[in-house]
Amino acid sequence: MARSTTMASAALLVASNRGPLSFTESDDGTLVARRGGGGLVSGLSTVGRTTDTVWVCAALSDADRAAARQAPRGRLDEHGHDTGGSAVRMLDIPPATFSRAYNAVANSTLWFVHHLLYATPVSPSFGSQFRREWESYRDYNRAFAVALAEEAAEGAKVLVQDYHLTLVPWQLREMRPDLRIAHFSHTPWAPPDYFEVLPRNVATEVLRGLLGADHAGFHSRRWTDAFAACCARLLGAKVDPDGTSVTHDGHTTVLGVHALGVDPDEIRERSWRDDVQLRRSSLLEQVKGLRTIVRIDRTELSKNIARGMQAYAELLRTRPEWRERVVLVAFAYPSRHDLPEYREYTALVQRIAVEIDGEFGTESWRPVLLQVDDDYARSLAAYRIADVLLVNPLRDGMNLVAKEGPVVSERGCVLVLSTQAGAADELGDDALLVNPFDISGTAEALHTALTMPDDERAGRSRRLAAAATRLTPQEWFAEQVAALG
Repeated sequence: MARSTTMASAALLVASNRGPLSFTESDDGTLVARRGGGGLVSGLSTVGRTTDTVWVCAALSDADRAAARQAPRGRLDEHGHDTGGSAVRMLDIPPATFSRAYNAVANSTLWFVHHLLYATPVSPSFGSQFRREWESYRDYNRAFAVALAEEAAEGAKVLVQDYHLTLVPWQLREMRPDLRIAHFSHTPWAPPDYFEVLPRNVATEVLRGLLGADHAGFHSRRWTDAFAACCARLLGAKVDPDGTSVTHDGHTTVLGVHALGVDPDEIRERSWRDDVQLRRSSLLEQVKGLRTIVRIDRTELSKNIARGMQAYAELLRTRPEWRERVVLVAFAYPSRHDLPEYREYTALVQRIAVEIDGEFGTESWRPVLLQVDDDYARSLAAYRIADVLLVNPLRDGMNLVAKEGPVVSERGCVLVLSTQAGAADELGDDALLVNPFDISGTAEALHTALTMPDDERAGRSRRLAAAATRLTPQEWFAEQVAALG
């Protein structure tokens, strides 16, 4: 591919579906930019000021698309936008192509595979419609690869993020073999037997896509091992004996574990702002001095909210001494409501909460405090007052809630954590680990957490907070840049 040299100046590039900026349209038609949140934005902020950096992302809304169309080739200059000093190139991908790639393939297929979510007697079914959707996913990835090839300086480093962009590393390598490319998977990786649910050509294309990278990063050694095993079985690739690299078609991809953590100064400062203080006061009024079990999730199928609430109900049935002494504070924020499975799951969670209140509630005690609207300040307030933090996903690449809670907690919260969360690798020694399918076992762990002596609770919480902050977002990002040599 002959690349344009007009703007090919970036020494460091990041590619992700969601970028560091989003736009809204004001009443007078003016486009207003807002800085995105999350660890990736924070991590980039430390390098964007010292390196020629471009972030390539997709336009996700009509306002984003309008902003991308107004800018030369979608290139939004860093001046006037809080992006940590990086320029942003926002891709105006046709909405139909984006929807098929994002909803049908990334979120309804690859996410389901890696989180082992399919009810296999009835799904999935890969027919001609899926083949068309896969073509859109390939086109969506290629749009990113083309933009990165155009923006990158000679020998630049490129960091590609997550399951939305699994094909980009190989596509980009074919266009720009001079580049150093990394890919990071924020999800788990499916074991070979489950990964083979995918059509063979799709499964091998995903693996080859990632093997176009010089470095492939994951949150947990479990996920790197699963990825390597898939490469060995489906591609016949050579896996290094210690599982740290995969070689295929003459190219070697180094595998790395980078367990994203929390910036303690940033989250503690944020948790003491006025809006959090107001929400904390409101929550304390609602829980009326009772013990609190807190959970903070998106209403995402893998988060296992329903079984967690069922475990709480079993605690109240089998340990009646906790009735009118404890409250479940559950914040389940909307996620992917354009997909019917997610709308149905949210309804299920709400129904279980009503059933628990109906079975156990009294005039003076409401056993479940459930909110399904997004409010980050309220989540921070809930962390602060938590006696127990319940994090029981069916499967999770990392789970930052498990790390944020102990860092912010005022009471030295006890963490009840699923063995299937990537965070269990680092936090397992001081958390109470549970099988996410075992409702009775989870109920018993909640009882153990509520009755834990204060000195043990405080010691565990301190060690959890230390482990959770071992690799801050800035350090996590820097590790991946350094891994490219």
